[in-house]
Amino acid sequence: MRLLGRPEVLRSAIIAGLCSALVCWPRIATAPHLRYPVCYLEALVLLGSIVLWGFVFAWHTHYTQRPVFTLKVAAWPFTLATSTGVAIALFWYFALDPWLRIKVPEDYPTTMEQWLAMTLFSLGLKQLFVVFAPFAWLMRLLERKEPAFILTVVFGIAVILIREYRSPSPMLAEPFFLGLLALRGAAEALLVYLYLRGGVLLVWWWDFLLQSRHLLNL
Repeated sequence: MRLLGRPEVLRSAIIAGLCSALVCWPRIATAPHLRYPVCYLEALVLLGSIVLWGFVFAWHTHYTQRPVFTLKVAAWPFTLATSTGVAIALFWYFALDPWLRIKVPEDYPTTMEQWLAMTLFSLGLKQLFVVFAPFAWLMRLLERKEPAFILTVVFGIAVILIREYRSPSPMLAEPFFLGLLALRGAAEALLVYLYLRGGVLLVWWWDFLLQSRHLLNL
């Protein structure tokens, strides 16, 4: 735990947490039917992001010997991220979005402003919560990449199941839900792999490509 208290780790976590809270603001401020004030929710995002980024900066590089951020991504991981990002975005757009848009219309932006807010939220908090932080925490706990990899994917799937269970219109009983869950689990595994090969920026690039499919309908 001493790594978590290092001044350089705390400084990096605070800066990254502030950035996450800033880019999440448009999504929170425009979300309908909020139960709590926007400032309260933004404060929770800020504090939570600082803690999660603290996990990442304290333990990821120490246990994996790979940087959190890298601008020099090798050709193979970048090619893999770009090709799979485009392919999955097109598959999602043509095969799944017409069905999902009816089931969960709130997940689909209708204006450029909504798309920007949703995309920034996904980049600023979603990947931190389901990929970066849990993998770092599991590496600290297990000190082995393989089980940390598998359990991070399991955690991502569990988040999806909890979200669906608490949704006003859950899709758990839909005939295609297991297939959809398998696809999302495969995507989660790919993101963890890309994270290990190219760091945070490569995962953000893949997620941006996936989110860009919504622009075709705006």
